[in-house]
Amino acid sequence: MRTIQRLQPLFLALALIFIVLLLRSQWQELSQYHWQINPLWLVASAGFLLAAWSLEIQIWRQLLAVVGASLPYWPAVRVWFLSAVVRYVPGNIWQPLSMTLQCRRRGIVPAATLTSVAFYQILVLLAVTPIAALYFGVSGDWGLLTDLLQAWTPWLVAAGLLPVLLFVARPSWLIELVNWLLAKFHRPPLAAGLTRSSAVWLLLLAVLDWLLWGACFACLTFALQAYSPGQMLQLAPHLIAVYAVAYAIGLVSLITPSGLGVREGAFYLLLAPLLGGAAVTVAALAMRLWTTLGELIVAGICLLFPQKTLPLPQSLDSSLDSPQGAP
Repeated sequence: MRTIQRLQPLFLALALIFIVLLLRSQWQELSQYHWQINPLWLVASAGFLLAAWSLEIQIWRQLLAVVGASLPYWPAVRVWFLSAVVRYVPGNIWQPLSMTLQCRRRGIVPAATLTSVAFYQILVLLAVTPIAALYFGVSGDWGLLTDLLQAWTPWLVAAGLLPVLLFVARPSWLIELVNWLLAKFHRPPLAAGLTRSSAVWLLLLAVLDWLLWGACFACLTFALQAYSPGQMLQLAPHLIAVYAVAYAIGLVSLITPSGLGVREGAFYLLLAPLLGGAAVTVAALAMRLWTTLGELIVAGICLLFPQKTLPLPQSLDSSLDSPQGAP
């Protein structure tokens, strides 16, 4: 782990080089690209972006409750966004460290914060697999890798769904694993519990969160290039599903901050035959800039306005806190 941390500046440089080479390889297409910004689609993308952030913060709050901690919604928003802006610093430890320090000031022990963050990362990765299984299983479209992987689709789908089935069958294993690790470091165990119904509920919320992110990406793609309604209907399922897959690939890479370069490469591999190299390159880079700009804006708002001036959204809070609140 220490070696990986020392090499991360090199990985970051390689990621930036990869992006430069990707832009260079598509330069002729990019120079002929018909640039446009459709304000309506951009507003729709922003709406899905805010909805996705709102939901994932609530998911994290529920995971904090699982490990015996509690954090009101708006303080959680502040912790989330003030920590999100540091994840681009090489090291991959600064975001959870920032969350831990901020939660500690609110009386939450570091073990609970770190465990909730780890659970969140595991949950969102597990939630990708049903989306990916449905997409690849139905379409058989692996982008530039279709000839290589299409014959293996049933086996890959089954392998991807296996961890989800294990999580639903025995969600308590996660708690037991964390407490075993805490015992190894002579730390007291967490008073935590995760029932099967809660695990399924959290998994469904995480799947919905990915669909919101995918819709945000699809709307941003439509905002940057003109498509007919028929083309949009055809492209939307691909864009929504591939966003989750590409983001997850960048997330598990662990070699560059926020999957820089890795996520963009995954977009290119999976969408280039469908959109064209220039369009997918523009969409992938625009999505990273779009989300980064949004995080900076929200983090700035959190710094400018005192926490007490922000009203607590009781309807959202109560409707998502338990399976019984589901529509």
